[in-house]
Amino acid sequence: MFVKKRRGWELPEQDATAEPLFFNRRAVMAGTGAIAGTAFLPGLARAAADPTASLYPAARNSHYTLDRPITPEADNTNYNNFYEFGFSKRVASAAEALPTHPWTIKVDGLVEKPFEIAFEDLVKRVTLEERLYRHRCVEAWSMAVPWTGFPMRALVEMAKPLGSAKYVVMKTFLDPKIAPAQKQTWYPWPYTEGLTIAEATNDLAFIVTGAYGKPLPKVMGAPIRLATPWKYGFKSIKSIVAVSFSEKRPVSYWESLQSSEYGFWANVNPEVPHPRWSQAREEILGTGDYRPTLIYNGYGEYVADLYKGMDGEKLFM
Repeated sequence: MFVKKRRGWELPEQDATAEPLFFNRRAVMAGTGAIAGTAFLPGLARAAADPTASLYPAARNSHYTLDRPITPEADNTNYNNFYEFGFSKRVASAAEALPTHPWTIKVDGLVEKPFEIAFEDLVKRVTLEERLYRHRCVEAWSMAVPWTGFPMRALVEMAKPLGSAKYVVMKTFLDPKIAPAQKQTWYPWPYTEGLTIAEATNDLAFIVTGAYGKPLPKVMGAPIRLATPWKYGFKSIKSIVAVSFSEKRPVSYWESLQSSEYGFWANVNPEVPHPRWSQAREEILGTGDYRPTLIYNGYGEYVADLYKGMDGEKLFM
């Protein structure tokens, strides 16, 4: 008899999702009366205005499962870092000022041919899927998110990097007129992050375009962001407008601000504390519960080999 041995962080798919969080929209609309139905109209109007809304929800990739319930969307969107709009966690209202359509991504650097592509055209060239990922913040809290998007490997292949390219450098938008924190010029705007080519083409690296079965909310990094679940959350850059391939390792936003606390690699490790707090455990957002932190956030099976022979690097900060 064949017995599947699950990874330490896996559960059966039926145990992964809190059922109330994912509902059949048609059933809801059909089952509600006219008065109740009007409560959905503002949200539906916003969805209709998004030219990619018809792509959601995408089919779930059952290979990626969770060891905890999905974090409710309301908890996620109301406790979120998006520093361009302020340094508190309550920036959802401010982030609504971000215009996400039209949106263009520039791809350049060490590639065969630099190009620009509209976000709507990009998502038509890939196959969207949903993945359940854990997200671990360097501040020692965590959540579980149903991201929709596509493997970053597809974007790298589309770019056709030259053999000399070693890193993927990503930048977010720069517009102080709509992002008030960007008026503070002593910060190194625009937000910049990077991965090695090997990290960017790893199975886990995911370009996110949606969450919770619909297009990505602005406060979560609309219309396009990164998810690297084995790293601390600040590596998962939001609202990407530029992807460049380089031979030189970039200096990321937080690394340029305080390199003794926030390094380039930022892989999750319970045994390596932040200079000002322990990383041994994490608070699960919205629950008040704590769990032990897992090395590479529980994804070591996928990524540990990326860092063999790199003993001189500060991999866990």
